Amino acid sequence: MSSALTHILKNECPVCHKGKVFTDKNIFLNFSFPKMNEYCSHCNYKFQKEPGYFFGAMYVNYGLTVAQGIATYCIAQFFFETNFDLRILPIIAVTITLLTPFNLRFSRLAWIYMFKDYSS
Repeated sequence: MSSALTHILKNECPVCHKGKVFTDKNIFLNFSFPKMNEYCSHCNYKFQKEPGYFFGAMYVNYGLTVAQGIATYCIAQFFFETNFDLRILPIIAVTITLLTPFNLRFSRLAWIYMFKDYSS
């Protein structure tokens, strides 16, 4: 599991771990819409199997966003006097907005890794 997470964070192909899934090398600090390679440059593995393949990645993205929102609330509540201060909401919104490009890339990579062929 930890090696798969390492390969996901390095933007590596799920089969050969040498090619890149996204054209941009860094999945962390890129604020443009993600551009994916159609095939792996090293092993020719096709990343998008069929039209609509990444619809399921939206659920992974949603789970990441909810977890980040809850984590942001848990951390931010220590800086306010009341349990739920309304000033926490903009902090959560800004955090989720800033993490959206990373979540898009990470959820697609996780989706590819979940449904790669493990039989070989």
